[in-house]
Amino acid sequence: MKYPLIKSFGVAALAAAVAACGGSGSGSDDSTDSESTGTMSLGLTDAPVTDLAVAQLNITSVEVKPAEADSVSIELETPVDINLLDFQGGKVAQLFEGQEFPAGQYEWIRLHLGEDPYVVEASDPNQTQEFLFLPSGPQTGLKLNGGFVIPAGGSADFTIDFDVKKSIFNAGGEGSGNNKYMLKPAHRLVDNVEAGAIVGEVDVVNLEQQLGCDVDDEYYGSVYVYEGADVTPTDLNVTAEDEGPLVAVSVTNEDNASLYSYKAAFLTEGDYTISYTCQPDDNETSETLEFVGTQNVTVTAGEEIPAVRIE
Repeated sequence: MKYPLIKSFGVAALAAAVAACGGSGSGSDDSTDSESTGTMSLGLTDAPVTDLAVAQLNITSVEVKPAEADSVSIELETPVDINLLDFQGGKVAQLFEGQEFPAGQYEWIRLHLGEDPYVVEASDPNQTQEFLFLPSGPQTGLKLNGGFVIPAGGSADFTIDFDVKKSIFNAGGEGSGNNKYMLKPAHRLVDNVEAGAIVGEVDVVNLEQQLGCDVDDEYYGSVYVYEGADVTPTDLNVTAEDEGPLVAVSVTNEDNASLYSYKAAFLTEGDYTISYTCQPDDNETSETLEFVGTQNVTVTAGEEIPAVRIE
């Protein structure tokens, strides 16, 4: 799905500012030629989550910060209403594509949001919209730190992985009747050129018998993905000193097959540890989960890596 492109925001003015600070590396007076500008595409995706039916955001603008110039806020032609849960398993909502920017090093991207983000609980028969609170406020928006480069005369292609399972939690406490959903920073910026995916199968029926999990038609467990090899699996709610999961992707059975499947997409090339649990995980509290099928997987950019079957 593609959304309206951003409004014209003065590429020449921003490129001139970058060049004046030495950021573009171009000595030309024409700051908008192909040697001083490049293009960028930006999309959104989400790692699967099961306890919510809707995670709705209204994106009004995108702000970028060149390394040696002031940031610029870029208004969308039309604010984008997006349910993040519609874009799981590698699906992407494209905010803009092939948009011209000054070439050079950038420090961060910020998404500015409208005033009424909300979630809907999967178990709510009335589909009540629960306000989604941003601690930084909708005016400040969601900031993604980490440098990136838009090459001169070239293109950059990025995806923001929101990972709703880690990002959204109920500060009021589940079942308390005092819901207070909050959006905390757990999103990451992925360079699509450097990313690959892990796909695999899980023998859920066999594991259910072994582990005694109560697997039903709504939840078949999750595969947790950790950065680095030989990582000891932990739950979602870990301290800053611990190595928590990068993502936790739900196991699905869309084809009604004997073996269930999962896909962890937009993973930067490198070594990972994966492990499966059929127990639900609350990202608000620490829990002792039983993991099985722990194994190392090496991700290669541009490829879907088949992991060993978990059974």
